[in-house]
Amino acid sequence: MGFGLFLRKRLNGGMENKQSQPILFVEDDEKLSELVCRSLRRSGYSVDHAPDAETASGMAAAKTYSLLVTDLMLPGQDGLSLLVSLRSVNPKLPVLILSAKGSVNERIEGLQAGADDYLPKPFAFDELAARIDALLRRSRIETAPEVLEEADLRVDLLAGKVFRGDVEIELQPQEYALLVYLMRNRGRIVTRSMVLHDVWHYNADSLTNVVESRICKLRRKIDTEFRPKLIHTVRGSGYEIRPVD
Repeated sequence: MGFGLFLRKRLNGGMENKQSQPILFVEDDEKLSELVCRSLRRSGYSVDHAPDAETASGMAAAKTYSLLVTDLMLPGQDGLSLLVSLRSVNPKLPVLILSAKGSVNERIEGLQAGADDYLPKPFAFDELAARIDALLRRSRIETAPEVLEEADLRVDLLAGKVFRGDVEIELQPQEYALLVYLMRNRGRIVTRSMVLHDVWHYNADSLTNVVESRICKLRRKIDTEFRPKLIHTVRGSGYEIRPVD
């Protein structure tokens, strides 16, 4: 298969995944809503907008959504109440909260109320899209595999062991967690912020050098003495697992 055809199939596959998982975006700020919805649609997402919780509830009753993205401070019913209401109908509905209320206690309150993620305002669209991708990917995983494989790399999740071919590779706990995350997202680019948030539950962008350090150590153990090379840095974007001879 030529590279151009491979790339088109890969991009089209990603587009189909996005289109098949509609997003309900609830935000009363008209300008922000227009900007976010337009950007999401240009990126291939299927997104419907509601300006308040009452409208959102009616839309959710008429259509099944794969993700709720909601502001906290809405006219009438607030975002947390909307979350609880929609979850009573669809218990597995992933929820991402957006809010100018970004203190630690307020984030904890949102997460304890059942939100899967919390993104304070103002936010960068690329980070919003990355978090949406992560939540939608997670919702597509119905059963976790016992073994993750790419080329001759094998991660036995039950035994907690890693092999390249017949060679067992010893990893530190953080290295193992990072490798599992990369393998579960193999074929996709994961950003430094995603690694910090999803693997180690950090939110500080200033810690991205920690990610680079762990990636370097993991790459030395996984790739230095083996072919094909699997762990790759995508300049300006993040990291990806894929075989390259």
